[in-house]
Amino acid sequence: MARGPRAELAEKMAGEITLSDDPGETVRKWRTDFEVTQTGLADALDVSPSVVSDYESGRRDNPGIGVVRRVVGSLLDIDEARGGEHIRQHARVLSAGFDSEVVHDLGEYAANIPLERFYDAIDATELVSGEQDTVAGHTVINSIAAITRLSSDEFYQLYGQSTNRALVFTAVTRGESPLVALRVVTPTPNAVILHGLDDDTLWDHAADLARIDGFALAVTDAPLDEMLAGLRNLP
Repeated sequence: MARGPRAELAEKMAGEITLSDDPGETVRKWRTDFEVTQTGLADALDVSPSVVSDYESGRRDNPGIGVVRRVVGSLLDIDEARGGEHIRQHARVLSAGFDSEVVHDLGEYAANIPLERFYDAIDATELVSGEQDTVAGHTVINSIAAITRLSSDEFYQLYGQSTNRALVFTAVTRGESPLVALRVVTPTPNAVILHGLDDDTLWDHAADLARIDGFALAVTDAPLDEMLAGLRNLP
């Protein structure tokens, strides 16, 4: 019998925490990814917030499998009570055939939305206007993982259901690698957003490549978790 998205995500979370060199920091990562406060997790676990803080800071011994199971279950329960968006996000990435280390999020919209609205959601600044000014979906990609692990065919699958979308690349320093990689993939997306830099640190030829291939180019230095939260508010 096939496991559901919750079970698959729970296994991934528990495995990462258990095998981590710093399990407390990994617990903190998942808690903040799920947008849960220390107090919220403590309430779900029926412990004081200081207990959660002690685990995350390493002041307590590494959590055993029983504690890990309770932490993971509580985070998933909280997410389901809020509507289950993080669980669905994980399921979308898996259904596209990618690991969450490669694709942070993949979304399809019911209708085209203006690029300006998309930029507002992720606090992005457009540097080059493209041939299209709307998108119908997005894919948020770890650029290093994608370039080192994906074949050209798999790279094309990052477009999801349509190339009428924005590709958001994280883990970039100047933007050279993802933009060069896009040159071998046709057709191009409507927009490319480079995360974690500004126009002062952008590769000198980035704007030229965007104009040649006709896609809009933007940058954002919003924190990753805030950017993903902004995308979840899009249709």
